[in-house]
Amino acid sequence: MADVKIMARPQRWDSPFGPEMGDEDVRTLLKRPEIAAIQADKFPATVSLAGVLKNDTRIVRFQPGDIIVREGDYGNSAFLILEGKVRVVISPGLPDEVLGRQITQKKSFLQALSQIWTNRWIPEVRDTRHDGQKSLRKEGSDAQSTRVFLQDIPGVLDAQKTAQLTEGAIFGELAALGRVPRTATIFAESDAALLEIRWQGLRELRKYDEGWRRVLDQRYRENALKVHLGETPLFSGLNEQELQDVADHTLFETYGTFDWNVSYQALRSQNKADIANEPMIAREGGYPDGLLMIRAGFARVSIQFGTSERTLTYLGKGDYFGLDELYGAWRDKKDTPLESSLTAISYLDVLRVPTQILERYVFPKMTPPKSPMKDLKERPIADDALLAWSVGERFVNATQAMLIDLDKCTRCDDCVRACASTHGGNPRFIRHGKTFDHWMVANACMHCADPVCMIGCPTGAIHRDIAGGMIVINDNTCIGCGTCANSCPYDNIRMVPISDLEGNPVLDPDLQKPIMKATKCDLCASQLGGPACVRACPHDALERTDFQAVIPIRKHKS
Repeated sequence: MADVKIMARPQRWDSPFGPEMGDEDVRTLLKRPEIAAIQADKFPATVSLAGVLKNDTRIVRFQPGDIIVREGDYGNSAFLILEGKVRVVISPGLPDEVLGRQITQKKSFLQALSQIWTNRWIPEVRDTRHDGQKSLRKEGSDAQSTRVFLQDIPGVLDAQKTAQLTEGAIFGELAALGRVPRTATIFAESDAALLEIRWQGLRELRKYDEGWRRVLDQRYRENALKVHLGETPLFSGLNEQELQDVADHTLFETYGTFDWNVSYQALRSQNKADIANEPMIAREGGYPDGLLMIRAGFARVSIQFGTSERTLTYLGKGDYFGLDELYGAWRDKKDTPLESSLTAISYLDVLRVPTQILERYVFPKMTPPKSPMKDLKERPIADDALLAWSVGERFVNATQAMLIDLDKCTRCDDCVRACASTHGGNPRFIRHGKTFDHWMVANACMHCADPVCMIGCPTGAIHRDIAGGMIVINDNTCIGCGTCANSCPYDNIRMVPISDLEGNPVLDPDLQKPIMKATKCDLCASQLGGPACVRACPHDALERTDFQAVIPIRKHKS
């Protein structure tokens, strides 16, 4: 008999959030009033409250001026203040350079032209005469201990409208649970100790403790839900009292995993990244009990086709599911089953508006919806292939995918050379990638709608440019931790060793190892004419595109 390799099944807490959290820390936390109020007996033995504290939280300490969270960042954790004071910057907001980000400025015509003869043959050259990291406070060798900090707190307080948070306050939970950008920058006003709770722990606290669920839900209803509903055409005609009633009855649901890129990459490596392994939200033939409104993430709409599933469309932020069936049931006074199934293809944040609320406020006033299902089902099956491939590869996340028509492409590499000429002699993409028929999606940053690469960056070096919406990296504040490269599900970020102006490798003075930096396509943010790769292609074989334009399908838009 052949030898068999035995491996323990991965467990929920194999990788604690804070490996240094000890039993004494947990006992201390359990005595705090915010934690002591939690009903520990409501938690199952496999997910005990003590287990959540030990494995899903960590205690982090900040010095005055340390930035804790930055406006615009994508986070995966919330914070409970254990000691000290922090400040929330309300308006007008800290400048990008203070937050460790870069200011993208367009080059002049002469600067752009000079790139032709100023490019270097040495790869990844950096001017190391100025470290460019004066805004970083480095307390240790790991990424978590490297922080952006404010050098002039009194000046910030004079120029900004701020609010103080003290011991016992919670912040960051809405962004952590809702997969949305942080809405404000928060920094330490004094020495502070905070309990950081990763989203998995927040999920458990909300699930098993009524008090935390009530607090978290109420904060969302007060701060975001009414605004979101009021901007939705279905509810925009409601008065304040009616809108409040809708908000009070709306349920919050999540599907998939927050770090969906990890599970997706694992399934893809096993050739199992298909609909059978996607979390089921609603099944064809079932009966809906409310309207599903997509707040963040992506989902697949499919129908049974023989022994398999046929992909009809996909849904993203602002779309909804189940309206036709719910309206038909109300109009015809009989139950109407769902015409399709809905599965999550990433972390999906959903609002469920109960049927009785729709019947009370929406259906009596609305124009009967025109269902796209008939057109989708009658579409030639041959047209499904590109859609199914795009959903399966998660390219629907792309807002600026590099799409190459292989029938037109002559492999001249003018696009690569043009990219190199605008980035110091080093191209920021690789001309190969996934292919379908005569289309290839090249390995270039797609500037995703759901940028998982931004989650966990300790300095905010990788961020979304406010003006253009592209995902860019501030080379000065990138510490080379590799978090973004490891998170990208498309392998579009590379870690490269850098050299000084003379071509000498730049080494870490402590470890004597090459310093690495993250590089990727920045969509030629500083170039006058936009992406150089597109402009250089002599055969119009290359375009940067949102995949919604590639797959012109009709969807329910709220």
